[in-house]
Amino acid sequence: MAKVVAAVPDLLFGSKLESALSGAGFECSLIADLQTARAAAADADLLVVDLTDADFGGVAMVAEMGKAGELASLRTLGFYSHVEPEVKAAATEAGFDLVVPRSRINREGAELAAKLLAGA
Repeated sequence: MAKVVAAVPDLLFGSKLESALSGAGFECSLIADLQTARAAAADADLLVVDLTDADFGGVAMVAEMGKAGELASLRTLGFYSHVEPEVKAAATEAGFDLVVPRSRINREGAELAAKLLAGA
């Protein structure tokens, strides 16, 4: 069973995402702060990061993890507000494997996770 860490400060949305991922057979941990998420990601297969809150710092965390070599076997999936395309660009530059609008993660979160982990 693949392990997923979801770094999502919005616990209502995060719970919905966690439920979808768990229902699809993933072992999912919902974590609301980046320091704990980064530590938990060391034992995970996929890190899902909420990029909708600029103060949360998800882009910077993944950029730092990439520089530290922590992304070698970890896949990353970020989601952003569709009205902020600059966040998508920054996340892609930071090293995220996939960055999608929040509406898409809401509809297809488990499928996107499965595709990333399958290498598609």
